[in-house]
Amino acid sequence: MAGLPAGASGMLGGILAGALAGLVLGRGRGNDDAPAHVHVALPVSRRQSVLALAVFVGLLVLLPLLARQSQTLAVIDSFYRAGALVFGGGHLVLPLLEAEVVQTGWVTQDAFVAGYGAAQAVPGPLFSFAAYLGAVLGPQPNGIAGAAMALLSLFLPGFLVLVGTLPFWDRFRSMPSARSAMQGANAAVVGILGAALYSPVFASAIGDLRDLALALGCLVLLMAWKAPPWIVVLIAALGGVGLTCPG
Repeated sequence: MAGLPAGASGMLGGILAGALAGLVLGRGRGNDDAPAHVHVALPVSRRQSVLALAVFVGLLVLLPLLARQSQTLAVIDSFYRAGALVFGGGHLVLPLLEAEVVQTGWVTQDAFVAGYGAAQAVPGPLFSFAAYLGAVLGPQPNGIAGAAMALLSLFLPGFLVLVGTLPFWDRFRSMPSARSAMQGANAAVVGILGAALYSPVFASAIGDLRDLALALGCLVLLMAWKAPPWIVVLIAALGGVGLTCPG
């Protein structure tokens, strides 16, 4: 995992460890009573899938080599790598994006956390958050061009992998060892999601007991009272303004 950000290395290591644990425990084996998988005809040939996977790997290798040529290529590379290294949930991209845009000075920590919080009020928060980050980048390209570039770069790896694996998915998911590995990896993702929630979200947004009380109140609204997410985000924003007002 040389050359990867520390967050990416830890994330991939955790997922691989979970997959290995799943293989050792064999939780996906001996499940003969499970309903048979229904075969779905897919309009993707094996040749097209191999081409998609080749493009995915080629961009993952070449973009870091070209990133120093221009800021545009650097932005494309950063968002493409973040999208390529995500497994099991969009929220796992947070520490990767933070490493790419905050630690490089392209976006401030406050703007990063504020944008992530605001994106929770709309459907497809990661979709909106990627466009937001591209729009507020410090160096150009930013604005509408930066938003479109960041959005396409972040989601392109997922589309390539999807096309690349579709023709092989039926056979893969029918293998007991593959099911065991996937169950272990999915279990590891739960822990990584908790780590992503702590950093950068909790560590950056919770500064004192008042912040913690506001966050817990919003959690109760969301989980116990089933308040709409946009209402919770609005209340949190107003509460944050109130906490920052002097006196």
